[in-house]
Amino acid sequence: MEEPSNSTKSVSTQRPPKTNTTKTGGNRIALLLLACLSAGFVGGWFGNSARPETSLQSSNQAQREVISSEGQLISSIAKDVGESVVSIDVQSQSAGQDFFGYSRSVEQQSAGTGFIISSDGVVVTNRHVIPRGTTGISVTLSDGTKLDNVEVIGRTLDSDSLDVAFLKITDKKGKTLKPAVLGDSSKVEVGNRVIAIGNALGQFQNTVTSGIISGYGRDIVAGGVYGGDQESLTNLFQTDAAINEGNSGGPLVNTNSEVIGINTAVAAGQAQNIGFAIPINDIKGLITSVLEKGKLEKPYMGVRYVSLTDDLAYELNLETKRGAYLAPAGQTGQPTVLPDSPAAKAGLKEKDIITKVGNTNIDEKTSLNSALSKSKVGDTVTLTVLRDGKQQTIKVTLAAQSQE
Repeated sequence: MEEPSNSTKSVSTQRPPKTNTTKTGGNRIALLLLACLSAGFVGGWFGNSARPETSLQSSNQAQREVISSEGQLISSIAKDVGESVVSIDVQSQSAGQDFFGYSRSVEQQSAGTGFIISSDGVVVTNRHVIPRGTTGISVTLSDGTKLDNVEVIGRTLDSDSLDVAFLKITDKKGKTLKPAVLGDSSKVEVGNRVIAIGNALGQFQNTVTSGIISGYGRDIVAGGVYGGDQESLTNLFQTDAAINEGNSGGPLVNTNSEVIGINTAVAAGQAQNIGFAIPINDIKGLITSVLEKGKLEKPYMGVRYVSLTDDLAYELNLETKRGAYLAPAGQTGQPTVLPDSPAAKAGLKEKDIITKVGNTNIDEKTSLNSALSKSKVGDTVTLTVLRDGKQQTIKVTLAAQSQE
């Protein structure tokens, strides 16, 4: 048996930076900052030297009160949400080779995190936490109770940009399960305080870290910590709240104790404290289908796209700076409009830019996935599309995505 592994993904971003800062320019900025800091320090020293000691004591006391207040807030949030967070242990089989090069089945163990979304035991986590070949799953509640009878309701396709899976606890052992409260991820702003809760390193249950939202609308390519298959994920939150190995699938929470994201990946290499989370609004449609029908039924349109930004629009020489761009197959290496898909039947083409789904704009906060998340299988959606600089509307009837 191999050593247990954790399910956190490492990532590399798809988009190049806007400009490359030279060392000289960087040194100039550093020198300027140093000068500013020095001036601030000197001014602060002279100012403080003239103040009475009681003023300093008052300032220190105020700082302690702020720190204490923030600590109490984080502690309160951790208690509110912690009961809904579960540790997930997975046993799976994968193909391997023995010492002599013969193929054999290898048993693996891995760990991740999830959170409860219904009192009858439905849990949401990441797809990569529940790999293909899974043979057994157990979850551990916040009070340490281990529940072994756990089934997989469904998981998105490995090629899907939503890294999501749903589980069902079939034997609660008399435990009352507390569902997490879901927030509105469209209201999240850069700089908002967030808390990440998860099974860090696959060993430490309900570890809590805090930080802020550093950005949104991030597109990344993610792979296992030790290599393996890669997957393209879109429209993610970027956060500096530490997301460690084993945290995958856990909740990213706002200061109202509401889940606004699913912790999914961390940036490896030279990056420090850069994590990524799926906005909760992007999977609310899937949550509805699971809770109402007891199965994962994902609406399927059948296009591959990139979310436009100022930088990307400039690189592609596009006047439109927001929307879902159906990049040509030559740029992505994969077909843009999948054959026999609803998109193909509706007439969508390479280089189309989808700017709206119904009355919802596709922009830096709302991806195409997010805009479609409230739709159901069988719904007909109206797309506003730019083609060769001309606007038109195209109706697409969504089908159910294959779960193969």
